[in-house]
Amino acid sequence: MITTLFVANRGEIARRIFRTCRELGIATATGYSDADANAPHTREADAAVHLPGNAPADTYLRADLLVKAALACGADAVHPGYGFLSENPDFARAVIDAGLTWVGPPPAAIAAMASKTRAKELMAGAGVPLLAPVRPEEATEADLPLLVKAAAGGGGRGMRLVRELAALPDEMKAASVEAASAFGDGEVFAEPYVERGRHVEVQILADAHGTVWTLGTRDCSLQRRHQKVIEEAPAPALPDALRAALHEAAAQAATAIDYRGAGTVEFLVSPQGRGYFLEVNTRLQVEHPVTECVYGLDLVAWQLRVAEGHPLPAAPPEPTGHAVEARLYAEDPARDWQPQTGLVRRFDLGPTTPAGPTRPLPPAGLRVDAGFGAGDTISPHYDPMLAKVIAWAPTRAEAVRRLAHALERARLHGPVTNRDLLVRALRHPRFQAADLDTGFLDRHLTELTGPAPGEAVEVAGPGRAEESARAEDVSGAGGLGVRLAALAAALADGCGRSRFGGTRYGGAWRNVPSQPQTRTYRGEPDGTEHEVRYRLTRAGLDADGLPGVRLLSAARDLVVLDVAGVRRTLAVSAYEDGTVYVDTPPPAAGPPGQPTAYALTPLPRFPDPSARTEPGSLLAPMPGTVIRLADVAEGDAVRAGQPLLWLEAMKMEHKITAPASGTLTALRAAPGQQVEVGTLLAVVSD
Repeated sequence: MITTLFVANRGEIARRIFRTCRELGIATATGYSDADANAPHTREADAAVHLPGNAPADTYLRADLLVKAALACGADAVHPGYGFLSENPDFARAVIDAGLTWVGPPPAAIAAMASKTRAKELMAGAGVPLLAPVRPEEATEADLPLLVKAAAGGGGRGMRLVRELAALPDEMKAASVEAASAFGDGEVFAEPYVERGRHVEVQILADAHGTVWTLGTRDCSLQRRHQKVIEEAPAPALPDALRAALHEAAAQAATAIDYRGAGTVEFLVSPQGRGYFLEVNTRLQVEHPVTECVYGLDLVAWQLRVAEGHPLPAAPPEPTGHAVEARLYAEDPARDWQPQTGLVRRFDLGPTTPAGPTRPLPPAGLRVDAGFGAGDTISPHYDPMLAKVIAWAPTRAEAVRRLAHALERARLHGPVTNRDLLVRALRHPRFQAADLDTGFLDRHLTELTGPAPGEAVEVAGPGRAEESARAEDVSGAGGLGVRLAALAAALADGCGRSRFGGTRYGGAWRNVPSQPQTRTYRGEPDGTEHEVRYRLTRAGLDADGLPGVRLLSAARDLVVLDVAGVRRTLAVSAYEDGTVYVDTPPPAAGPPGQPTAYALTPLPRFPDPSARTEPGSLLAPMPGTVIRLADVAEGDAVRAGQPLLWLEAMKMEHKITAPASGTLTALRAAPGQQVEVGTLLAVVSD
C-alpha cells in the first residue's frame, strides 16, 4: 500500500494528484524550483524539497535530484504527472531501482513508445493502421504537404508543416534543433500531412492481470502550434464503425506492449473517415478530466490502485453525457500566441463542483483544475497554462453552452489570457456543428481574435435628437463596450477622489465635482488610448460621445449605467500600480462573443519624454532566453519580417523579426542571454 506519494511535477497536475491522495488518505510530497518556492503545489504538499535553479534542465528534468528528493521525503512511490520525465524510461527505472513504486507503465512499455519512429514500426507489426513515414531525401512534390515531427517528446515541440519541397531541409534542421533543446534527442522524421484531419484519441487503462479498458474517445482537434486548446469526450460525429475500430486498435496497441496503468492512444482521422495511429502517450493526459466526467472515474486513483497491484473490474462503467474542457492560457492569441507573465491579481471562475474529480452533476456541472490562484506569479520558465475548465452536461450542446457561460463570467485580472478566444471558439457555428479539424483555430483566428460583431444601441436622451452608437470594434477605439468601461473607471475614480465618495441619493447626484472631467486610459493589451470627457450636473451625466447614457449609481467598485433603457452593471477593480479592470456581465454587454472584461491603465496628462525609445528599436516582447541568432551582423541590410533571433519562453520558441526594412545598426542579443520584457535586442535604422 502506498503511504506517501512523491509527485515529480509541478503546477496544475501536481495539485490534481494531491487532491486524489487526500481522498485516499495518502501523504504527498514534491520538489520545487526557485521560481516555484511559493507556488500553489509547493504550499499544498505535505513535504517539499528544494531543487536549486529555475530551468527545467536543472530541476524537473533531473532524474537523480528527483529520486533523492523522494527518498528524503520518506516517499514510497513516485507519480510523474505529465510532461517533464513522465515518458522517460530511464527515470522509471531509476525510481524502481531506488526501491520506490513507479506509478506508471513498465519502463519497457515506455521505451517501446519513446521514439515515434520505432513505435510506428511496432504498431505496424501489431496490425494497427498508420501513416507510413516519408524518407526526406526521397520526397517529391507528390508527397506534399509533409509534417516534420520530433521522434521523442510531444507538446508540439519539434514540429513543422512543409508545403514546399525546397523548404524541407531547413525545416528538418530547425525541428531537429528544437527537439534536441526540448527533449535531448534531435531525431526527426516526416510523414504525410492529412489536410483537415481530426485528432481523436482513446483513453486506455490496464492492470497487471490482463484486463484492458478502452474508455471511449476524445476529440482534441482545436490546437494552436500543435498543442491542444479545447478537448471533449466522447468525440462527436464519429460513425459507430470508426469508433469501434479505434477502440479495437487502442486495445491492440496496449496489448502489444504489455501496458499497465493509464495511457492514451492517439489517432489522426481523415475527412474520409479513416483512422491512423499517431502515438501512445504512456502517461496521464492533460485532458483526462473529460473522460473522468463522462465515466464517473478517478483515473489517478486507478493509477495508484494498479501500481499497488489491484485488478480492474472486468468491465468499465457505462459513459453518461458529454464533457468539454478548455485550457486557459496566459497568452495573447492576437499577437502570435505570445505567452504572458506577471502577477495574477484575481482568479474567480465562479461556483464549481466539490473538489473530488468524479462526474459533475447538474446544476453545478463545472470543474476547475488550476495551477494558479490570486496572488500567484506566472514565471517565464514553464508552460503558460493557468487552469483547465471542464463542463459536463447530458448533451454536447448543453456542455458547450455551460462552459462558454462560465468562461464569460470569470473575473480574471492580471496577465492577458486566451479567455475571449475560447468563448468565441465554443460559440462558433462550425464548432457547435462538430465540424472539427486540427486547422480550425488557424483558419478562424482572425474572427476569433478580431473585432467583435458591432453592437447597435440607441442612446438618445430626453430632449436630444435621436442618435445611435454602433461599436465596430467593441474592444478597440470607438467601441461602445470599452468606452463604457473607461467611463465607469473614471466615475469610480471620481468617487475615490471625492470627499465623501459618490452615490445616488434621491435621484440627484451629490458629493462629486460638477466641473468637466477628463481622463485618458490605455487599453491593455492593444495599447489603444481612450479619452473620457464628462460632467455631472443636476440634470445628470453628460458624457461626450455617449448621449443618453444615464448614471444610476456609482461607487469605488461598482458603477451602474442606463444605456438605451438597458441597465448595465460594471464592476471596477483598481490596483496599486494604477491598472483598472472593468468587468461587465455578458447579458449587459451585447451579443455573445463580445469582450466582457477590460484592462485600462490611466495615463498622466504629460507623458515622460525619457520613456521614448530610439526609432527602429526591437524590444523583447516577453521575458525569456535567447536561444540562437540568425546569420546577420551589424551593418547588414535586413527586410521587414526577416528573422533576427529566436527566444524561448514558456516551453515555446518565438521568432523575433525585423520591424522594418533597413540597416541593422545594433545587435545587443547573444545566445544564452536572459532577457526581460522591454530589453533592447536590436536596432534597425532606415
